[in-house]
Amino acid sequence: MSNVVNSQPDRSMSKHHHVTAVITHRVRSGREAGYENWIKGISADARQFAGHLGVNILRPQPGGSSDYVIVLQFDSCPHLNDWLNSDIRKGWIDRVQPLIQEQESVQVLTGLEGWFQLPAQAAPTAPKRYKQAFLVWVGVMLVSLLVHPLLAPIMQYLPWLLRVAVSVAITVGLLSYVIMPRLTQWFRGWLFA
Repeated sequence: MSNVVNSQPDRSMSKHHHVTAVITHRVRSGREAGYENWIKGISADARQFAGHLGVNILRPQPGGSSDYVIVLQFDSCPHLNDWLNSDIRKGWIDRVQPLIQEQESVQVLTGLEGWFQLPAQAAPTAPKRYKQAFLVWVGVMLVSLLVHPLLAPIMQYLPWLLRVAVSVAITVGLLSYVIMPRLTQWFRGWLFA
């Protein structure tokens, strides 16, 4: 039975809203090397598309399921749709069929839920709240300790409210696009245990 969740981005969203596509493939036993080569090829082609912000690959854990999770980020829904509906991607999807057990699952995340959400799987995937809180705390600490001291001299002449607004905007941006995706990947064994 397939666990396909092919959801397209909401058309009502802002055209310039960052989006993440979470794609799951259940790879056939013994076909992992071919699949790894496939990932390299499709990732290289995806990077050529406008708005591509990056890709992370979550590989199966030893003794676990054979699911590979591809976390693909674009700067807007139209750019993500251009990639998802492109003939180039369709060609790559045709090539992967002999390597996977069932149709791919695609989930499109449009907000901060992408910090911790992995695709729907048989086992519950929501991390415990204390783990989420801890990783958010680590992320905010990193921004506060490393970035804010560099910005303080530049922003010292701004009015207080504007300084706060800029500081919060930088913190949220770095958490959403840089820090939390990496922390979630680095700590996934602990976070989703």
